[in-house]
Amino acid sequence: MPSLKALLLALFIIAVVVDQSFVEANFPKSMYINWGAHHSSFAGNGEDLQLVLDQTSGSAVKSKRSFLFGSIEMLIKLVPGNSAGTVAAYYVTSTGDKHDEIDFEFLGNVSGQPYIVHTNIYTQGNGSREQQFYLWFDPTADFHNYTIHWNPTEVVWYIDNLPIRVFRNYEKDGIAFPNKQGMRVHASLWNADNWATRGGLVKIDWNSSPFIARFRRFRARACKWDGPVSINQCATKSPANWWTSPSFSQLSSSQMGQLNWVRQNFMIYDYCKDTKRFNGQIPPECFKQQF
Repeated sequence: MPSLKALLLALFIIAVVVDQSFVEANFPKSMYINWGAHHSSFAGNGEDLQLVLDQTSGSAVKSKRSFLFGSIEMLIKLVPGNSAGTVAAYYVTSTGDKHDEIDFEFLGNVSGQPYIVHTNIYTQGNGSREQQFYLWFDPTADFHNYTIHWNPTEVVWYIDNLPIRVFRNYEKDGIAFPNKQGMRVHASLWNADNWATRGGLVKIDWNSSPFIARFRRFRARACKWDGPVSINQCATKSPANWWTSPSFSQLSSSQMGQLNWVRQNFMIYDYCKDTKRFNGQIPPECFKQQF
């Protein structure tokens, strides 16, 4: 039997680890409104966020802190009814021309048509790595979990704990990876009817406004960015940096099954297969094993 002293020490270590990697989930404490202040509101003791889009403005929030590696999750209930031309976005990004970014974007639809989940990743300012999916549920009827998990080995996009996409680190082969810039968490609702629905053919019906997207239970179990010193600190393998554990370096066999199910049944666009777009010059990561 372990001694009382050993048990207390273990509990102390666990508490320190949680404190270092967990950010207060209360929206007003962890985020601020950076666009459309009169179109945003917090509720539910700070656990709920409402973003609104109408003809005068959209709205957005971003986290007060930046992060490098870890897990960012949010419960989201998307705009119901005729949401064509609108985009609700949830993503992490740094700043500048050489920024890194990991995206979830939800492209609005005409009533009765499925929402499209648009994912992308930017490294050193370069994007054009879109993959799109239909959802296998109605994302306007209830809240669903959308998680961005990234570590020094890979980035994984999850929906309700099902992995839908992986982008692995092949930096040694000259393929950039988001591992040197702190990124803030953003959520927004905006007018994108120049491209969002059927390539911009379907415009927003303002008679259906205001459009409302709801967000709940923001959680950031991630390494807090404190400048360049964090590049090594956040990547170092240690109990505090739980995301560096070998168990997070590759999907499990059951997760692989889930990923394949989503991609085989609901994936509608993959930049790696769009040969016309790149004039036959497919990006190099497309030839690498990602899963």
